[in-house]
Amino acid sequence: MPPAPSKKEPAPQIDQKKACFALEVRPSPIHRWGIYAKEPIPKGRKIIEYTGEKINRKETNRRADGPLNYLFTLTSYWTIDGSVGGSGAQYINHCCTPNCYAWIHKGHILYMSARDIQTGEELTIDYRFDHDVAAVPCACGAPGCRGTINLKKEPKVRKKAARTAKKKTVKKTAKSVKTTAKKRSR
Repeated sequence: MPPAPSKKEPAPQIDQKKACFALEVRPSPIHRWGIYAKEPIPKGRKIIEYTGEKINRKETNRRADGPLNYLFTLTSYWTIDGSVGGSGAQYINHCCTPNCYAWIHKGHILYMSARDIQTGEELTIDYRFDHDVAAVPCACGAPGCRGTINLKKEPKVRKKAARTAKKKTVKKTAKSVKTTAKKRSR
């Protein structure tokens, strides 16, 4: 994890044209910089658009090896690199219990409020990294934290057990319907 920003390091700026609410960037206990609400934000509202350079999969793979990257997957082929021409939304940190979510609409990545957000509260989203990617430790500190930014892979045994249980329930239901039908016909 990169070190916290130094006191001499200027805070990154937010492109206020891309933001729908007053926001500020300041040091975060989660990871280096974070974005904070400067006013209350109601649930279900667009907060800011995630912008940057649109790059293809090959370039994404090349840039992903850096110590700090702000890559947001738009489609299976395109990624937005927020470190190049970004709106500032790239500083919204991960949390396992986030107060925002990303909505991809007509080729735009919009960060929306998942609940009412109070003045001074840090904005967070669940990065939901694929479980196949190397585990990235989580520093959100939220109750119920997964411990990693990655999604947990559901064991195949559980899936199979769930399918088997569902089949048994369906069979029992079908059997009880037949039994009930026989009793009624007597």
